[in-house]
Amino acid sequence: METVRTMPGNGPGGGLKHRLTRRQDVSAEVPSGSELRRTMGMWQLTLLSVGATLGTGIFVVLGEAVPEAGPAIIVSFVLAGVTALFSALSYAELAGMIPRSGSSYSYTYATLGELVAWVCGWCLILEYGVSVAAVAVGWGQYVNELLDLVFGVTLPDSLAAPPGAGGVVNVPAAVIVVLSMVVLLRGAKESAVANVIMVGVKVAALVMFCAVAFTAFRAGNFTPLFPLGAAGMSAGAASLFFSYIGFDAASTAGEEARNPQRDLPRAIILSLALVTFLYVVVAVAALGAMPWGLFEGTEATLSEVLVRAVGGGSLWPILLSIGAVVATTSVVLTVQYGQIRILFSMSRDGLMPPVFSRVHAKSGVPRANTVIVSSFIAVLAALVPLGSLADATSIGTLFAFGLVNIAVVLLRRRNPDAPRSFRVPFSPVVPVLGVICCVYMLFSLGSDTWITFAVWMVVGLAVYALYGMKHSALNGTKARALSHERAKEHQS
Repeated sequence: METVRTMPGNGPGGGLKHRLTRRQDVSAEVPSGSELRRTMGMWQLTLLSVGATLGTGIFVVLGEAVPEAGPAIIVSFVLAGVTALFSALSYAELAGMIPRSGSSYSYTYATLGELVAWVCGWCLILEYGVSVAAVAVGWGQYVNELLDLVFGVTLPDSLAAPPGAGGVVNVPAAVIVVLSMVVLLRGAKESAVANVIMVGVKVAALVMFCAVAFTAFRAGNFTPLFPLGAAGMSAGAASLFFSYIGFDAASTAGEEARNPQRDLPRAIILSLALVTFLYVVVAVAALGAMPWGLFEGTEATLSEVLVRAVGGGSLWPILLSIGAVVATTSVVLTVQYGQIRILFSMSRDGLMPPVFSRVHAKSGVPRANTVIVSSFIAVLAALVPLGSLADATSIGTLFAFGLVNIAVVLLRRRNPDAPRSFRVPFSPVVPVLGVICCVYMLFSLGSDTWITFAVWMVVGLAVYALYGMKHSALNGTKARALSHERAKEHQS
């Protein structure tokens, strides 16, 4: 494994500042009993990332973003994709250097220190856990739509909506989380196979949509291209950024990739390119088939396009709804996988209880972690409305993305000669642009989201102070001996 060496003095000694800024030596061996099985190749990693990204964004968010930008939503997709690309390039460089399962948490631990790594990991827990619950709620809506199209019946609101949205408990949302848990418990290889099948189905559904929608294409629907000006285009890009945040799922599989140094950077960049291409093509087909003014208020947007603009009975909307159900299932599965691996890494480093890093001997997966996390997400999805969940997702993601960009710049200065299977071009310009874009997006979020994030961070810092700092693996005698050895090397 290619490694990143830490600076001397990373031991348990020293004052509080020293403890908070100590950095993890990723060259250290993985503790016995917590190894994950390397079963994934480049295409499985790519499709894992596509599975986590391609889904809710194009099937749901399109209807909310088009009224903000008009036909310029096509440019908005590209702008959001470029914004994500800056961070994706930084992810690619670090994923090749630090092929561990913790994603940006592991990257910041090796570069920015323990406290910043904890903050990053806590942000990722918010991002992954809340987004899984949000997508699970959306899955229930698509299931209801499919039942209506096929059988003419729907589940009652009391069983298909959370409190505050006309219901008591959202049963479908909880069910899909539990079903995903069952698949994940079988092992990473089996989960990857299931994801490959689902990605194939949802790509086929989008290709089918484009083929049908282009039969009703009208070029006049794109005139004028910027009816709401550049501000509308930017607002649309901000709304669509949620559609791109899943590409880092591949980096959470760093310890389950057969050749992580080679395959992880390729998978991250390739998945982002594939998703951006599909988003733009689907948006062109949808806007060409239906004037942008009709998008407002639509929930199952692509189905509405087929019904209003194309017609021809219910066959195409039914097929598209099936694809939407599969698409959101794939997102739930892959993002849930990422959440479990983040907690696994934090637990193995001593910052979370050890139950989250116990690997089952037969399946090779952290079984207890999977059950605990899935149960919590299922309750969250069943009881919290979709809007409240979605609002809390982007802020944690943007913080993590910004930290990864900073980590690349610092690592270039501290370890300029370390082996890199991929290098961010035009560094430090590109990582700095990534930070600027993340900061811009952060300040575009509402005050309620910031309050929620502040409360979340206060809780997280309390957990770190009361548990993580005391149980950190860097407190051990092995870490102390390693620290002294490196201090001697530094002095010589």
